Amino acid sequence: MKSLLPLVMAVTLLSACQRDPAAAPATEPQTTATATPMAEAPAPTPAADDTAAPAGPVSQASFLGYGDMKLGSTVDEARAAWGGELNGAPMEGTTCHYLWPKWITRPADFAFMMEDGRFVRYDVGTDKETAPGGGKVGMSVEELQKLYGGALKGAPHKYTQGGQYLSMDAGDVAPTRLVFEVDAAGKVTSWRVGLSPQVEYVEGCS
Repeated sequence: MKSLLPLVMAVTLLSACQRDPAAAPATEPQTTATATPMAEAPAPTPAADDTAAPAGPVSQASFLGYGDMKLGSTVDEARAAWGGELNGAPMEGTTCHYLWPKWITRPADFAFMMEDGRFVRYDVGTDKETAPGGGKVGMSVEELQKLYGGALKGAPHKYTQGGQYLSMDAGDVAPTRLVFEVDAAGKVTSWRVGLSPQVEYVEGCS
């Protein structure tokens, strides 16, 4: 009898060839990561420039002085408290003069009076500043009196016919006084805060 081994081996090889190839392992779908946008860095704040007028409606005027500048302080102390450049210098032979910020084109709009080496008063002739208590250039007498509860006392203007001065003391706050100058039409043209007697100087340092 012939050996059946060759036949068995042939059948085995044929069966192996007819088997399905192993299925490739399924690959998980790849997900694309979504990049989180980075927040933009804030723009740098520009450096302060004392050549430009300060912006904003907030006033630093008070019965004590203006900002960090205190009435009664020395000229050097007042300059240091201001922090920026101030124009103006005393004339030879005088004890009274004005200083004003370099961004001011007309000192009558905003200036600091110095006398005998001390900061004694500041003058405002523009509606960009607000007086202690809320008064401003351009307001009427009626508006002022309502604003200050009738505390302003009137006196005839020295040069303007029909004009007047409206003033009030700071009381216990400081030994200073607020004075409004009003024209013949009943409108505020300027105001000042200062120590006595300088606050009463009608001509300023003249």
